[in-house]
Amino acid sequence: MPGPPPVGPARRVGVPPPRKPMQRASVRGQVLDALRAALVGGELAPGEVYSAPALGERFGVSATPVREAMQQLALEGAVEVVPNRGFRVIRRGARELGELAEVRALIEVPVMLRLARSVPAEAWARLRPLAEATVAAAACADLARYAEADRAFHGALLGLSGNQQLVQVADDLHRRSQWPLVTGPVSGRRADLVADAAEHMALLDALVARDLAVVQSLVREHFTGGDA
Repeated sequence: MPGPPPVGPARRVGVPPPRKPMQRASVRGQVLDALRAALVGGELAPGEVYSAPALGERFGVSATPVREAMQQLALEGAVEVVPNRGFRVIRRGARELGELAEVRALIEVPVMLRLARSVPAEAWARLRPLAEATVAAAACADLARYAEADRAFHGALLGLSGNQQLVQVADDLHRRSQWPLVTGPVSGRRADLVADAAEHMALLDALVARDLAVVQSLVREHFTGGDA
């Protein structure tokens, strides 16, 4: 009596065949990126309520991916749900931003000092393009671009620890500290960003030289500045 037909390598019993990748996650991700850029750039103002349909019309998509993206931003602490109206952009005062900076310093300063003692100079040198990207974004006062470049630089520094949980926690704190960003004239914001980016370059130089005293001073000063 012949046995059952063999199961091919691409199929397993009880597992449905693969489908074409769904596109909703891609749309939601694009909308989420656009909303984050709008938050950092000040296009979505703290205290204002925005509806998913109105934002969907702005981005040329339905309300569903906007609502899903906004729910993610609510989890990140950037907005809060207003029943039957939409989402209100959170107002962050100086105290909360200072608390976020303090927590980031408690996490990142000791890690940076440990890495400064063990990571070879060539590994730090490879991160220079990321630091230069923050300088370029600061020079043209592109807040959204700077926010992404800043997080990429800090993430790469901490990534040398090999601890992905640390990187994720630090990135979440960093993102929370980035909105709402600076208020006031663009010239003032540009000056803050240029100074912040210059600290990135100085920090890399100190790390390459293994100058622990300068590393500690720069990292602490970086966080004291608030929006680092």
